[in-house]
Amino acid sequence: MLLKKDDESSDLKWRLVGLLGKLFIDGLFIFSPYRVAGYQKTASILNSGRYIMAFWHSRILFIAYRHKGKNAAILVSDSADGEIIAQIIKRQGHLPVRGSTGKGGVRALARLISLVKQGHIGAVVPDGPQGPRYKVQPGVILLAAKTGLPIIPASYSAKHRKVFASWDRFIMPLPGSPGLMIYGKPVRVPNTDRAAVLEGCRRQLENELNRITALADGYFGHEVD
Repeated sequence: MLLKKDDESSDLKWRLVGLLGKLFIDGLFIFSPYRVAGYQKTASILNSGRYIMAFWHSRILFIAYRHKGKNAAILVSDSADGEIIAQIIKRQGHLPVRGSTGKGGVRALARLISLVKQGHIGAVVPDGPQGPRYKVQPGVILLAAKTGLPIIPASYSAKHRKVFASWDRFIMPLPGSPGLMIYGKPVRVPNTDRAAVLEGCRRQLENELNRITALADGYFGHEVD
């Protein structure tokens, strides 16, 4: 890392990172045609602004871009790499909540629950910040149980893209590439402490995210990376 989160002189640098990152993502997608599938089945929930969105770590670029300006409270890792994401999404009109399952997780989840109850859209990357890839961690299920809001799974793929050799197999669409975003079937989690019920909801969300990710990749002839 060229920038350290605890560097006393880094504040201006981090702001610059956020601005340049936001401009880069805008440039990446502004001329990229894309289709949206599954919107009609979720339109009433999306238009209400009372929902939690879940998407895989590898698909974050376009999904955050498409929903910019929504002031969503997004759980972001409390790390230097997470700081890059936090700075960018702040400039996209979102509210980063710092923490993860491994560091500051309980406090971050409590903060996220509070913000969602106050009226913010919630957003969670359920396989982040370090995986396992395409495996839903329980935080998003607890968030839904405590707030009573439905989880909307979302995924994305592109015809022309770069797939990085990272733990999540992060995808970056090439400029101008056609893309497809898919909203999946909403998952509703009852307010219960019953482990079997919560685990069933966790599996339901994981299966739906994997289903729509396979559909998005398959639309362009890709195997799921």
